[in-house]
Amino acid sequence: MPVAPAVDGALSSRRILSARLATMAYLFCNGFLFAVWGVHIPTVKSGFDLNEAWLSVALLALAAGGILVMAPMGRWIGRVGVVRACLQSGLVMSAAASVILLIPQYTLLVGWLLFYGASAATNDVAANAHGAMLEARMGRPIMGSLHGSFSVGGMLGALSGSLWAIQAWPAFTHMIAAGALCALLSAVAARYLITETPAETHPDAPPALTLREQPQVRRRLIGLGVLAFLALVVEGSMYDWSAVYMREIVGATPALVSAGYAAFSVGMATGRFTGDPVRARVGNLCVLIWSCVLCIAGMGLALLVPVPVAAIAGFALAGLGLSNVVPVFFSVAGAIAVEARVAASEGIATTARLGYAGMLVGPVCIGFIAHQVGLPIALGVALLCALAVALLAPRMLKST
Repeated sequence: MPVAPAVDGALSSRRILSARLATMAYLFCNGFLFAVWGVHIPTVKSGFDLNEAWLSVALLALAAGGILVMAPMGRWIGRVGVVRACLQSGLVMSAAASVILLIPQYTLLVGWLLFYGASAATNDVAANAHGAMLEARMGRPIMGSLHGSFSVGGMLGALSGSLWAIQAWPAFTHMIAAGALCALLSAVAARYLITETPAETHPDAPPALTLREQPQVRRRLIGLGVLAFLALVVEGSMYDWSAVYMREIVGATPALVSAGYAAFSVGMATGRFTGDPVRARVGNLCVLIWSCVLCIAGMGLALLVPVPVAAIAGFALAGLGLSNVVPVFFSVAGAIAVEARVAASEGIATTARLGYAGMLVGPVCIGFIAHQVGLPIALGVALLCALAVALLAPRMLKST
């Protein structure tokens, strides 16, 4: 991974730390808003009197908005720079989220969720591009901790929903308050971001090329995207089906039904905040392979020993294993792009677009398979996706 020339003095360290915390603030806001919206999905369902099919259309619109804009927004971020992109996408994302519950018609809601999904995906790519640039400047991994802030945002967003419900305050005011908070954080954080060094300031460097002019680089990024797709099939399946598995297969009490989801989330957050030093010591490939081993072991435990304690422990282990897989892919994608003299945002967007499609498609496929042959076998298919990542990773990351 290329390392930018260091700047001297204690101020340099403080400047880098401030930029890192600012990047974490954007990803925190993204996770926080997504969780707050998730808390109020039942409000939308009852408010518009939707059945499951029409609600699924609305949820699909949010995911589709992100997937559709990632490629063009990756190029836009490369043109305008990560500082401007983080600020503008953060403000738009916050504004879009804040008024979701004020939309008066279902068709308008679907269109608005498409817009919100697009703005959130743009913010995600911009923040990850800034994180990849910081990794290059620091010369050590930090992407895991950045993604950890997204997980923390999700946890606190869900917690804020519970507190809001206890106070019996109107749901729409929760969305407005969350949007206002994140808009404020976005505005403040932009002051501490670091502007990337334009490639053209290096006179001895060859002329920059686009990804379309570098088919080998594009194929590598797409290959990473395929691996990210498989990993996010597993992650999405854990988020969407762990509670169902706990209730219908494990036979957990109502108090423990959500414990599998919570254990998986805690495992994800813990792994992301502790994984960077490990990655710095052993490298990307070793982290990926052992992460997949942990995920397979955790899912295997939950599927083979369907009792509450074992299932909860298995989901926690699976979360710990999956925690650093996507951060590694995004980090490597950004480094590949920078090495090829392409904006990191464009490289990350190419990989992330395929990856997030796995988050969308995976749970749906698991549901279809579960309907045919049962949920344990369906989750076993997701386990095979983790195995595929472990087997394919050496070839994809051999030169990184």
